[in-house]
Amino acid sequence: MPFYLILLISAVILSSCAMFGSESINTSPFDNNQPRAEYLYARAHIAGNEGDNQSALNFLREALDSDPKSAFLHFAIAEIKIKTGQVAEALEYIEKAIKIDPAYREPYVMAGAILTSSGKDKEAVGYLRTAVKLDPSKEDASLQLVISLLRLFEYEEAVSTLKQLVAKNSESALGYFYLGRTYSQMKLHREAIGYFKKTLELRPDFSQASIDMAATYEALGNYTEAIEVYRGVLDEDENRADVLQRLIQLLIQQRRYEDALEYLNLAIEAGLGGNETLRRIGLVYLELEKYDDAIRIFSGMLEKDPGAHQLRLYLGMAYEEKGDLDQAYKEFIKIPSDSSVYVDALGNISFILNGKGETGQAIQILKEAITGNPRQLEFHLNLSALYESSERNNAALSVLRDAEKFFEKEPRLHFRMGVLLDKIGKKQESIERMKRVIKLSPKDAQALNFLGYTYAEMGINLEEALKYIRQAVELRPNDGFILDSLGWVYYKLKKMDEAVKYLEEAVSLVDDDSTISEHLGDVYHARHDYKKAIKAYNNALEHDKGRKEIVDKIRRIKAEHGER
Repeated sequence: MPFYLILLISAVILSSCAMFGSESINTSPFDNNQPRAEYLYARAHIAGNEGDNQSALNFLREALDSDPKSAFLHFAIAEIKIKTGQVAEALEYIEKAIKIDPAYREPYVMAGAILTSSGKDKEAVGYLRTAVKLDPSKEDASLQLVISLLRLFEYEEAVSTLKQLVAKNSESALGYFYLGRTYSQMKLHREAIGYFKKTLELRPDFSQASIDMAATYEALGNYTEAIEVYRGVLDEDENRADVLQRLIQLLIQQRRYEDALEYLNLAIEAGLGGNETLRRIGLVYLELEKYDDAIRIFSGMLEKDPGAHQLRLYLGMAYEEKGDLDQAYKEFIKIPSDSSVYVDALGNISFILNGKGETGQAIQILKEAITGNPRQLEFHLNLSALYESSERNNAALSVLRDAEKFFEKEPRLHFRMGVLLDKIGKKQESIERMKRVIKLSPKDAQALNFLGYTYAEMGINLEEALKYIRQAVELRPNDGFILDSLGWVYYKLKKMDEAVKYLEEAVSLVDDDSTISEHLGDVYHARHDYKKAIKAYNNALEHDKGRKEIVDKIRRIKAEHGER
């Protein structure tokens, strides 16, 4: 029997069972007036406390010879057998104890724990149900039963067992804790939160309840609450490395980079630094546009490990973002062609050259890369983007058409082709490409939005456009550009209340895009809210100075309706 299994059973059961008189059975253990059995049991007790399990077992066997009908002694022997790893023999003695006294609760609890720990949950629940029935106010059997029931997905019985427990024992913090876990596993997260809170009312220092509650807040998408709970755990115990790493990850995901940096530095102070923590610090500095700090971190790491190409890529990016293109180029060029980040490095090299006016050299580098490895999609996409940036749209499209023979089922290729086709006025072909993207990747929010918006702009298939854009919103509900498309298609459908709702939300998310502000102005105009329309148009002009169409719209409103 594995040592961890012995420990698990011992931890769950031995602390609460009848070993050496910690709890009596229905009648006195020695009610048959067996002084010798009682004396031998006392000797076994002493030997067991001294860690001499073999002597304890010998004394118990001798006591059993004096009192062979003692369920208590059979169970005591079973406990020693568990301690020494003899599980099968322990179960035999447990069965004998149950047969002698079916109302003796402890053997059922131990049998259930042994079977649960062995993964035999279906067998365990029978014993544990009996133990709960014999005394529903005690936690051990109820909690062990719930563990097995959850593994068997028997949620209804698990809930009723726990509710019975807390009804009998309103101070059972573990009862409320497992109710929280059960409801969380059932994905009833709000109910789970309530039970975790009740657990913490009873035991404020129960850190695992706090951790589980934070994870449940995450499942609800309530990341602010989750972060605060994790912080509370760390305030109590800053050495919880698992919580610290989870909190850092969550803060980075929520783009709370300053807060993440605080805890990353705490990890360093706690001796949890390591390369991964340093790498994260460097990336956070990049996000915070603290490029000199990022350069310092990545340069220091590369001094110790010059062959870390991923770090060199980050270092080059830091120099590039800082505007030091020459130094960025020097770092990218050090990354060899057999590196896993070579594709990214080459993409950066080509765009640095393009930015310096050396577009021909950038194009040549990418052409050579394609010749050497024609099945690397990024090379084709980057070459096409270079041509597009030089307003050579037909050449950009030609690159992608040539690549299609290698990437017929690659959604990104078809998406870029669709965008280029739209740009050069081939609307119908663009639409067909986007439909192919959606067929290959039904949850591509960008393609769904692009197709829906194209229909809206063309004033055709508006109901179909609405369907596509709604799907995109479901996939990316906080994307201001997609919400703009939804508002715009409602405008085209002349549903102005819906249009203004989504366009106002879009502007709140993206307040520096002239097109979104113009769309909102158009909707206000259609609703005869001319003051708001002018304000929206002026906001659009702030981000696209002097755009004639918008200036004309403002002039017409003022001419027709005056300064409102």
